[in-house]
Order: sequence, then structure tokens, then C-alpha cells
Amino acid sequence: MTSRGEILENHTLVVRDGRIVDLLPSADAATRYAAAMHVDRPAHLLLPGLVNAQTGMGVLARRASSVQVHDAELLRIAEMLRAGTTCFCATGYFPDESVRAAVEQGMRALIGIPIAEGPSAWARTPGEYLTRALRFRDEYRSHPSIATAFAPQTAAAISDATFARIATLANELDAAILVSLHESLADIDASVEQHGLRPIERLQVLGLLTPALTAVNMVHIDDADLEMAQRSDIAITLCPESNLRLGHGPPPVARWAGTGLRLGVGSGTEDSGAGLDLWSQLRLLALLSRTPATRSVRLSAWDAISIATRGGAAALGLEAEIGTLETGKWADLCCVDVRSPAIVGREIDVATQLAFNGGRDLVTDVWVAGRHLLDAGRYTRLDWTDLAARMTIGELK
Repeated sequence: MTSRGEILENHTLVVRDGRIVDLLPSADAATRYAAAMHVDRPAHLLLPGLVNAQTGMGVLARRASSVQVHDAELLRIAEMLRAGTTCFCATGYFPDESVRAAVEQGMRALIGIPIAEGPSAWARTPGEYLTRALRFRDEYRSHPSIATAFAPQTAAAISDATFARIATLANELDAAILVSLHESLADIDASVEQHGLRPIERLQVLGLLTPALTAVNMVHIDDADLEMAQRSDIAITLCPESNLRLGHGPPPVARWAGTGLRLGVGSGTEDSGAGLDLWSQLRLLALLSRTPATRSVRLSAWDAISIATRGGAAALGLEAEIGTLETGKWADLCCVDVRSPAIVGREIDVATQLAFNGGRDLVTDVWVAGRHLLDAGRYTRLDWTDLAARMTIGELK
């Protein structure tokens, strides 16, 4: 499936050094290229890997040991790989463990470096958070599969001084910023009470509302919020299942889809209990955009799939590297079996079948930068048997 939603039959994707070098009819590929390795999936559909643009990985108790945190990260990576996710955004107070697990398992990740006012497992004071953030960012600045962003925690609790420092650093370093905004009415009320401004309005006053910002959740908005976001050209990551599970209500999917902003989707915070299978999020996006009040602005099935692939890449600032099957991009790929009972025999197009009936059971293969991390449903790098055994005896709490 191409970036335009086209289904190309009997085609071959050619990969060299982890990047896509060609996409052409299989007959032509056989004469033009001498493959060192050939993977044949004749009854499958090849997609760009899914991008989980917000996860709460690393959100664990301060008393958790490094082994427990690391195993928790591995568990989440296993869940994401099995569902076709090749890139994820991790936020929380254990960025070092998130990045360690991602690198070990060959996953692509954007790590949100936590910044807060109070003590946590990561740091104690705003100054220490910022110092560690800069050190962490420098360490992974040139890494081929790891990107970073400043990730202020609980926006209402971040002081104006700390936000101003983040804005200055982001501008000087051309760094990205991730922050949850307008997730609940309580969040908005807290911001108004403490700062006299709605969250998005406050960030605009502080100079943070720029294309470098990705606002997560954005459930409760008014016309002024929407206009401000659109004028500032920020990115938006929606977390529909997490929002619903936490009782905050559904995000206004159709309204955001109508803005033309970079739009991604994520599984949200760990506290919500939402799974890391993006297929359920994708399905919710399509369904939530199809309400009577929004008949004029709806997401097609392909739109929903695009948000989970190229949209997520754009929301994380990675659209030049991943998100579509284009020459020069990293070969981050997801392969699904179209012979599944959920697909076969339905007289609707494949994109609609995937958007409304897709799931982890369809995913057979995953590649990240051309590395085969899930091969015919089997992990090639992650030792699931060993991890599952540790979970069984209660090492993960």
C-alpha cells in the first residue's frame, strides 16, 4: 500500500542498508536486482510501520527496580511489535530505561525527556531536570533510531520560569517539545486558577506554541483553542481510548481532522489501562469522526490508516525518515495477512477492512530499518519465553 492509498499487486520493495531503494513490479525487480535475501509474502499486504505517537512507557512507581522497569519496557515493546508498530514515543520518568530497551530490541523511538518542578525517579529540581535533559539529548543526538524531545509533565504545575527556559532551549537547539494539554476539564480549570489562562493560551503567551510543539490529547477545546492551534501550526496527538477509559470523553476527531494540522495517534498514559495495539485506536478515530454532528468532516478508512503511519511520523517530526513507502526512507515496515477471516469474503475495499477489522492477529512481519524483528509471527530478537517466565513468577508488579 503506497502513501496515496494505492494497492500495488505483485510488487517488490527493495531495501539496502536499511533504507528503501526501489518499489517496482516483481518481474522487473527479478531482472534489475540480485537480492542477498528475499522474503516472499504473496498473500500479504505491506504497509509502513505503525507509529504510536504517545505511550506512557516508564510511568512506574519510584520504588520500582531497574530490572522491573526494564522488563516493563520489554513487555510494551513486545506488544507493539506484535501489532505492527515500528516507532513509538515514550514519556515518563525512566527515559534511560525506555531508550535502553528500544535500542536493544532495534525499535525506533522518540524519547520524551521529563521536566517537572518536583522530585521524581529522574531528578529533584527544575534545574536538575534541565541539566539531565541536555545531557540525555546530547548522548542520542546522532543516533540513527532514537530522537528526543523535551517533555514537561503536568503543564499546570510547570512554572512560567521553567517553561520560559524550555522555550529558550528548544529555540536555540531546534528541539521538539511534547506536552499533554486539555485532556480534562480539571486540567483547564487548574491552569485558569493558577495562571489565569487556558493551557494552550498560556503556552502561546510563553512562546511555546510553535511548529516544534506536539500537543497530546486536546480533548476539551473551544473555537479559540482550535484557531490558535491552527495558526501556530503545532502537531496534535490524539489518544481516544485512553481519554475514554479515564472518563474525559472522546477527542473531537473530526474537528482536528478538518484543521490540516499534523495529526498522530497514540495509546496514551499507562494509568488509563489502554493497550498498545494501535489498530483499536485507528478504529476509534474512524468511528468518532462519523457522528451526525460532523457529517461534513469525516475520516475515510485510508485517512485513519494514514494518521497511524505518516501522521504519527509527522507529529513526531520524523516524516522525512519514516511513515511512507518511499525511496530514501528507512525500511520501517509492517506486513499483514489478507487471508484472515476478518478480511476474506467482505465486499469492501482493503483499507476499510483494515481500519474496521484489523488487529494484531493480522500482523505477520515487522521490519525496522530493514531489520526483521517479527518474522512470520515470531520475535527474532526479543526472548519472549524468558520474559514471560519472569512475569509469571511475579517480577513485574
